[in-house]
Amino acid sequence: MGSQPDYSQPPLQVSFAGFLWDMDGTIIDSTPGIEKHWHTIGNEIGVDPVTILKTSHGRRSIDVLQILAPERANWEYVAKVEGQIPVLYAHLATEIPGARQLLDSMIEVAAPWAIVTSGTKPLVHGWLSRMNLTIPEHLVTAESVPQGKPDPTCYRMGLDKLHLSDAAGDVLVLEDSPAGIKAGKAAGCKVIGLVTSHTAEQVAAAQPDWVVKDLTSVRVVGSEGGKVTVEIRDGLKL
Repeated sequence: MGSQPDYSQPPLQVSFAGFLWDMDGTIIDSTPGIEKHWHTIGNEIGVDPVTILKTSHGRRSIDVLQILAPERANWEYVAKVEGQIPVLYAHLATEIPGARQLLDSMIEVAAPWAIVTSGTKPLVHGWLSRMNLTIPEHLVTAESVPQGKPDPTCYRMGLDKLHLSDAAGDVLVLEDSPAGIKAGKAAGCKVIGLVTSHTAEQVAAAQPDWVVKDLTSVRVVGSEGGKVTVEIRDGLKL
């Protein structure tokens, strides 16, 4: 790949029957708030927050706590503390470039879509409401599955909600974390990886089908026959 990532892949158009979106790092960037959250938790449980942050992105809080503080690894606690993040740190969150425009374009053409996230339902609804983003009809959250990403169960559940379980290869997963990319691929979907929370090398190593800096490189260009066509520009040369 060289010392500098080469985002010069020619534009290409691909059609999909549905779309499964991760949230943090894909729709919004709440990293500063999440870091403050884990600093608080780390100090409470006596674990260096830096150690937690090295492995927490893209993973469910309950899975992190199961290792570091099993006594707190329950849904009542996790939902309570995650629900406070958008309340306390809304001013620190930003949109991933291009995310709102792409999502609005998909909604405009009635593309089937869902959010599949490692966050809890209070966290997801809190962020979407505070950022004035559309709350999807279909949502898969941390509480929905027995194991989090990179386990593919969450994305298989997303496929089922869109009634596309038998057409996984016609569904695009939008992800930023290596764990999420691996989960989407293991579920049989096509995956586009965003370089918004990890390096281009880390994203590419998870083997998505395409890699882009952010969602300004993806746009809806048509809808026909039950499929939505998107154009992917300035992709990383893999």
